[in-house]
Amino acid sequence: MGDPAGIGPELCLRLLRHPEVCNCAWPAVIGDASVMEHVARELDWQKPPSVTTPEVWARQWQEITGPILIDIRAVTASQIQPGRISSACGKAAYEYVTFAIDEALAGRVDAITTGPIHKEALHAAGIPFPGHTEILASRTNAERSCMMLTSEAITCSLVTVHVGYREVPGLLTIESVRSTIELTAQAMHRLRGRKPRLIVCGLNPHAGEHGLFGAGEEERIIAPAIESARSAGIDVRGPLPPDTAFLPRNRDSCDAFVCMYHDQGLIPFKALAFEEGVNVTLGLPIIRTSVDHGTAFDIAWKGVADVSSFVQAVKLAVKLVGSEPRPSGSA
Repeated sequence: MGDPAGIGPELCLRLLRHPEVCNCAWPAVIGDASVMEHVARELDWQKPPSVTTPEVWARQWQEITGPILIDIRAVTASQIQPGRISSACGKAAYEYVTFAIDEALAGRVDAITTGPIHKEALHAAGIPFPGHTEILASRTNAERSCMMLTSEAITCSLVTVHVGYREVPGLLTIESVRSTIELTAQAMHRLRGRKPRLIVCGLNPHAGEHGLFGAGEEERIIAPAIESARSAGIDVRGPLPPDTAFLPRNRDSCDAFVCMYHDQGLIPFKALAFEEGVNVTLGLPIIRTSVDHGTAFDIAWKGVADVSSFVQAVKLAVKLVGSEPRPSGSA
């Protein structure tokens, strides 16, 4: 459900009855019944069609064949002010996602799709992670992982994610860049059904201009990683100057971009695909997709949030489930 003080509850209410979702999956929302029922009353919407507890779910999950809410009972509606950061909501959001991860690892769900969380709320709750990606990597003991944002218009993967700009150069290594290239190539092969074509962005203006800008990151790190990936059979080119990498001719000739830091990839991605974009965590032993937007505190609990990204995230999760053998269960 994401942060319960944001738009997560109303998105989940819509998701449980959305025809595109219910026609391809049995959605099991992990959240709090008191919150979702309160929001439903406030908006004069239908309540969740079915509610269960974690204990009953653990015994009967194989018998459930329709949309359902698993009531975690992490927070009550009376504890929440919509649109306000709180430690209670940060703790609840963390409990929702960790429960989901554990269910996926246990094989009781085929994939998880996460609603938006608020990083300041997580911090207020003492949760030592800046976001979903880091929580997922830690709890699944993933040896490597990366964030990929995908849509029909553009796909971008990130070598570094939730860190300050001055930290980025020190976090780039030949191994981290190559790993992101490899994970992206594997994911796009599953989605496209063919060998994908990738473009890698440089870090510095003009991709370093042959050492004139930066500390030679392109020559020392990015180019060797590209060559290593290319020698392993991946169709990849770069490093391209970031200011021209995303021009239409490049978007038309490649399947995905590998970007060195968060905003390098997220700015062009959200400019082109904000409403239909989907966030995917690559390299995990489970399938995880997510909306590509935030908690939208300014419109929380008003019934006006767009559910499109959430629907697309579920549909992509279903597609990824179908591209490899997975345990049976809900999606």
